[in-house]
Amino acid sequence: MSLRNLFTEADLEAIRSATARAERNTSGEVVTYVVARSDSYAASRWQAATLAALSLSFVAAAWHLAGGYWGGSAWLWGVLPATAGAAGGYLAVLLIRPLQRLLTAPETIERRVRRRAAEAFLEEEVFRTRDRSGILLFLSLFERRVVVLADTGINALVEPKEWKGLCDRLAAGVRSGQPGPALVEAIDQCGDLLRQRGVAARPDDQNELRDELRLRDE
Repeated sequence: MSLRNLFTEADLEAIRSATARAERNTSGEVVTYVVARSDSYAASRWQAATLAALSLSFVAAAWHLAGGYWGGSAWLWGVLPATAGAAGGYLAVLLIRPLQRLLTAPETIERRVRRRAAEAFLEEEVFRTRDRSGILLFLSLFERRVVVLADTGINALVEPKEWKGLCDRLAAGVRSGQPGPALVEAIDQCGDLLRQRGVAARPDDQNELRDELRLRDE
């Protein structure tokens, strides 16, 4: 499913308006970026294939030991269960995508999402602002992870740990099937936090980074 099917035109306009609102009274420049997934997790498919191959081989061996049955070619009994298990495990993870999350360590998922967020930060040139006041609000839907990356001008006033509550609430909104409204709420919270920490707007502030939501299906 294309990401554009998850966000209505009303959602996109609400996100754009929330971004403009958050930037109106601060020097922060908020970039919202959503990807379908941060990695292909190919290793999980091979992991499932290996586990299924070993499991079916064990079942075949146990059947033989328990019942003494070993009809047909011993070669087939040795190879066929492993081959069928490997193929079934690989296809299961390929077709049932949530299994990829289950077979991937949480720290690996976190690392892949943060790497993809860093790529987005560079891709959108969030660092190209006068006061180094760019903020990337990054959402990876498959992993249900949120990352906030702020430039040096923001990090000097807002500690990275202060974004945790915003990230948790946005992730909860995505899990509930409301990514659009959850993003609007997160952007408003971002603007509130910037004002509280004194990221003040200058009289000659300009909109340096566009306000529209970036969507990437990869």
